[in-house]
Amino acid sequence: MNTKNKYFKILFSARRWMQILLKVGSFCKRLIYFATQQHQKPNRHPKFIKGLFLTTLLISLLLGQVVSAQTPNITSLVEQGIKDYEAGNFFNAIKHWQEALNQDKNNPSATAVVNENLARAYQQIGENKTAIASLSAAINDYSAVGNIQQVGRMKSELAQVYSNLGQPRKAIALLCGKLVDKSKIPENKLSQEVKCTPESAAQIATKYNDKSGKVAALGILGEAYRLIGDYDQAIEYLHQAQQLYPAYDFLVLNSLGNAYKSRAQLRELQADSANKAGIISKENEFTQKSLEDYRHAHEYFQKSTQLASDQKQTLAKMRGLLNLIQLASQTNRSKVMNDREFNKTVDDALKVLEILPDSATKVYGAIDLAYLQSDAKGTSPFTYCPNSRILPDADVLSLLHKSVATSKNLQDNRLLSYSNGALGHFWECEPKKETEALKYTQTAIVAADNKLSAKDSLYLWEWQAGRILDKQNRKEDAIASYQRAFDTLEDIRSDILTAERDVQFDFRDVVRPLYRTLAQSRLDLLAVGAIADERRAKELSEVVTTIDALKLAELQNYFGNDCILSALNPKPVGELLKDNSVAFQNTGFLSSIILEGKTGILLQLPNQATKFKWIEDSNQEDTNKIVSSNTLQKKIAEFRTGLVKGEELINYDTTTAAQLYDWIIRPFAEDIKPEKIKTLVFIQDGFLRSVPMAALYDNQEHKYLVETYAIATTPSLRLSTPKASDRSPQKALILGLTETATIDGKIFDALSAVPDEISAIKGIFPRHTDLIDENFFPESFQKTLDKSTYPIIHIASHAQFGIIPEDTFIVTGKNQKLTIGQLENSLRNLNSKSDSVELLTLTACETAFGDDRATLGLAGVALQVGVKSAIASLWSVTDESTSELVKAFYTNYRNAGMSIAEALQKAQIRMIHAKKLSPSEINPSYDNPAYWAPMIAIGNWL
Repeated sequence: MNTKNKYFKILFSARRWMQILLKVGSFCKRLIYFATQQHQKPNRHPKFIKGLFLTTLLISLLLGQVVSAQTPNITSLVEQGIKDYEAGNFFNAIKHWQEALNQDKNNPSATAVVNENLARAYQQIGENKTAIASLSAAINDYSAVGNIQQVGRMKSELAQVYSNLGQPRKAIALLCGKLVDKSKIPENKLSQEVKCTPESAAQIATKYNDKSGKVAALGILGEAYRLIGDYDQAIEYLHQAQQLYPAYDFLVLNSLGNAYKSRAQLRELQADSANKAGIISKENEFTQKSLEDYRHAHEYFQKSTQLASDQKQTLAKMRGLLNLIQLASQTNRSKVMNDREFNKTVDDALKVLEILPDSATKVYGAIDLAYLQSDAKGTSPFTYCPNSRILPDADVLSLLHKSVATSKNLQDNRLLSYSNGALGHFWECEPKKETEALKYTQTAIVAADNKLSAKDSLYLWEWQAGRILDKQNRKEDAIASYQRAFDTLEDIRSDILTAERDVQFDFRDVVRPLYRTLAQSRLDLLAVGAIADERRAKELSEVVTTIDALKLAELQNYFGNDCILSALNPKPVGELLKDNSVAFQNTGFLSSIILEGKTGILLQLPNQATKFKWIEDSNQEDTNKIVSSNTLQKKIAEFRTGLVKGEELINYDTTTAAQLYDWIIRPFAEDIKPEKIKTLVFIQDGFLRSVPMAALYDNQEHKYLVETYAIATTPSLRLSTPKASDRSPQKALILGLTETATIDGKIFDALSAVPDEISAIKGIFPRHTDLIDENFFPESFQKTLDKSTYPIIHIASHAQFGIIPEDTFIVTGKNQKLTIGQLENSLRNLNSKSDSVELLTLTACETAFGDDRATLGLAGVALQVGVKSAIASLWSVTDESTSELVKAFYTNYRNAGMSIAEALQKAQIRMIHAKKLSPSEINPSYDNPAYWAPMIAIGNWL
């Protein structure tokens, strides 16, 4: 999914559902007041709604209040706060209301409303954490006086704040009390309405027949589910809201447009994944569904805009127009509108912008229009210099200056940060304007850092400052700025990468470049002049930290949650190598980092200084021997293609394998002599994940790499637990499929060698349970795990790892599939950590080559489900050779003195020497690496 700027999108929707709460909240409070006055009747005239919550604050304060000498003073403070708020002087309003609150802390009838409105004022100035505290206090106050209906509404408002902060799961907990986990619900029951818990906002509104409160809860709930990527559930809740409260349709319609747009973009990615998997029917299906969703999004945005215009809701109209513009500019425009309609929409938005009152929408709208492009890259416009802006430079500059002026009027640090940062970026992209660019960018940094009010923008502007400083050749200052950006992003990364699954699709453009830029800047610094050994060691340590963080972020981003980080070791990699010198003895760690134009390899050895080398071709005659990243990628693709197609050849050509060995391994030959180093653990980056290092070939020794070293891989040392497991008789759960299966229209061939493979494994593990063919399906797998603990789980079936988790699954009997989500849930439901699976083996795997997200699924599956070690294949090979390799591996594995990596190494060496063995013992052609190389060890290698 391509998103122009996720932060703008969240902020644009930040308060639209609160408009309902503010309006209906004040109206209902007025009704409560009048109902207590015997001589008055409720007045439902619209003019009473127009005043919002402010006009009822004084009345609510007086309800139930004991008359005392303090009352007049409190009344005066409240009235002054109302005037300040209406004038946009939010800081003064807070000051007066806080003073009123302090003067009467023991009257919940009064403090409830003050806390409620303090929260809204704090939101206006971007102090969301303080707003949360005020709303929580209001909830306690309303509970104390028994106003449960208002408790529900405050929970909805609190949920909106959490959602704005990128914490939609907390929002869902307040709104419904539970998060719908589709992986635990049978497909035929997914459409059933989820019942919310009694104390939740939605259920309170239902109990008290609070129609307005319920539509607000459903609307915010729909938005929260959209932010976590569950678009089906989001659309369901939003349609329910639409049916309940047609008077505010423009809000619901706008949210529905966003939900359909998000689902359309997801389906585009699913179509791409199906294409890479070769499932043309599914590709066509997703493409058609994507087109339908885009049309729905366009329809709802149009209706929302028209309805807002009819009701004179200019802010809502502006949001609708901007959503229409973004819908067209972020996709193939012809899918949703023609050029004439697009140009008219842009003109309309510019006209509406002129009459908007000062507001967040006015600021973000001006920035959005300023950076509107004819060929948007679908990511943040602040990470590159746009070259196809639709508006003339003079108009762009005028809009950006107006956004800064509006932000100053509103005294909102978040708005000041974005507006100044956007203006600074404009000058960054202009030649020889670094001084102006740095001035506005530094202003943006100061505003974002003010009480940490905009940390999600702080990293953008620190990164921008680093680029500008780089242009000024201030390398040390640039690195310091990049480092601050990195530190900020690390602090908020979990919220960013798991709050909104949309980010999965712009992660490569928004987050990954920063990590790579910081690493490259430090490495480039080492190449300039003489660097002291102590400084060199420190810089390389920082590079290792950056690369490790990038790999963790990519895993977290791929799976769209933070479960992958639940077992994360908080210590840096360098400290781990010192603390675990016994576990890591005789082990070398090779980390790759793919940068712009070149690729580097870092070697880490226990209690030794990190060593770094660029990949170079020593055979080149010119002085620049560095191999470009493009050249390396082509060579890696050639290497993998040769392996995949190697089964067709009688003799494998080792030329490419030898060249890669010379590039990657030979530069470190003196450091990893086999008499000292027995195991190599690879921590790969990008396209390097898709190939098995075991098949690299040493032309001098005439050996494959695996003949010299045991080989393993891990996404990060901080996610690995290097500890030898107890090899005493272990129970094994053996799952297998021998029959042909059809999943989503794709036919998976029968695995004729699986029966023999299963039979052999049963002999190796006498204590076992087996589920084969029709006995192996998701429910039977879950029930079997519920009954007993199995340290070993062997799955002899097709496993597909797609470019998105939804396309990652294991084929089971009955033409069903065990998804990665179901596998995770099943294994995480084990009773205790002692029940963790020691080893998960997956044979007959398939990955969608051409996208390294597929291999993220493969490398991360074991860690995602809490398995300590995994053995899996990078691509599907003949089941006969796989069976042969797996049987030998398990036999070695049962040898208590052999590590997992060594057990796999010995099994692979046996196949390499196949021609030296009896044909009755092993097929001589299995010496070809096509048969043994794809199988890799992941995670704990001991």
